[in-house]
Amino acid sequence: MNVRYFAAARAAAGLEEETFDLAPGATVADLLDAVRSMERPEPPAGTPPLPRILSRSSFLLNEVAVRDHSVVLKADDVVDVLPPFAGG
Repeated sequence: MNVRYFAAARAAAGLEEETFDLAPGATVADLLDAVRSMERPEPPAGTPPLPRILSRSSFLLNEVAVRDHSVVLKADDVVDVLPPFAGG
């Protein structure tokens, strides 16, 4: 599964995207647990840590909003992490 980070999530993760190899039957929740468990450098000043950002973020699964974290993922799925943002 590929995870793409946007805005503050990108800054906190320290990269734009990363790939996770999870067992068959893994869910969105399992993927988010894997993301949280990664050891990461300290985010830039003023940027919250990634687990905090994830708790407030919206997610897209293959470019479609997903709110049900029990959805089972396939190996080639892409999950986008969209933290809250303001502006226009």
